Amino acid sequence: MHQVLSLSSQLGAWIKAARRDAGLSQHALAERLGISQSRVSHMELNPGSVSVEQLLAICAVLGLEIMVGPRLASPAPGEPHGVREPPPVEW
Repeated sequence: MHQVLSLSSQLGAWIKAARRDAGLSQHALAERLGISQSRVSHMELNPGSVSVEQLLAICAVLGLEIMVGPRLASPAPGEPHGVREPPPVEW
């Protein structure tokens, strides 16, 4: 399954879908990750709390990998062809 994630808000739904596709409950995923079921629930509901290390561990348990590539988007009127600038990030 290839999934494009452009926003952090999409990550929680992706974790949930990938977990379900693997046939795992939150409890089963939590056991394999060595964390609590409530932490898995929190990651699915609040994906901004997921660290890179946690995301990589989730992928490893689910047999998935992360691939990064250029964002391909249709240019807006008046923009040159190519990759559109992402929206500003507030830290």
